[in-house]
Amino acid sequence: MVTTSPTRRRAWVWPAWLQLSWSWRITWLYLIVILFLPLGALALKAAAVGPAQFWALATTPEALSTYKVSFGLSFVAAVLNGVFGLVIAWALVRCRFPGRRLLHALIDLPFALPTAVAGLALASLYSTNGWLGAPLKALFGIEVSFTWLGVAIAMVFISLPFVVRSVEPVLEALEIDQEEAAWCLGASPRQTLIKVVLPQLMPAILSGVAQGYSRAVGEYGSVVMISSNVPFKDLITPTLIIQKLEEYDFASATVIGMVMLVFSLVSLVVINGIQVWGRHWEANPTTNS
Repeated sequence: MVTTSPTRRRAWVWPAWLQLSWSWRITWLYLIVILFLPLGALALKAAAVGPAQFWALATTPEALSTYKVSFGLSFVAAVLNGVFGLVIAWALVRCRFPGRRLLHALIDLPFALPTAVAGLALASLYSTNGWLGAPLKALFGIEVSFTWLGVAIAMVFISLPFVVRSVEPVLEALEIDQEEAAWCLGASPRQTLIKVVLPQLMPAILSGVAQGYSRAVGEYGSVVMISSNVPFKDLITPTLIIQKLEEYDFASATVIGMVMLVFSLVSLVVINGIQVWGRHWEANPTTNS
């Protein structure tokens, strides 16, 4: 007589998309705890006020004024850094001069320097009795510290390295043979720069400008030192959030913070799009001309 053994129970098997390595599991756990949970909590807290109240708090005259200062001056700072950052990167890559290595290292100083220290240094330098602020006040009647102009200078200072460090490696990898070929064909140095060099550098320039713009919008430490923090004058959005928290107006602080979060996500999409475009440009240089 043949007996059959009882059917064995099948062991539980995780779906294929959940069968992750330990490195992936640690990555997801870390990102959930550090990144996704805080952002999700902010979004839920902002959604709890309701659409009508959300719109009312996000569009108060005081909030709209800070948006104009933060976003407008950040754009000005990003454009300035796009121009002068390109010049600095060109000098570091193509020129040889005494102190080049020191200058190369100092470019990253805004990354390493505490933002409060940077703001204090700028406020002292551009105050009405500072080294630069005093002659500007005496000769031209221009006040920098505790005005919107000081806010713009602080934003330029903290966002400058982004353009330089984005353009520098692309410029180093650029083959000089292309420029020499353009010169042999009769192109002037200006035509070579505009038609040969700049098109290849443009993705890196735009990427650096976008990163610097996003960094300047969220800056707080250096700006709060050189700004008067007066509403409807030079008050920035991060400072307004701090003021709302000090007033125990948590709903307004959360809503304004959510506006900044949405802007950050949009900026991230734009930066990634520029980087994808840059990779496509490098892979297909002939089809983009």
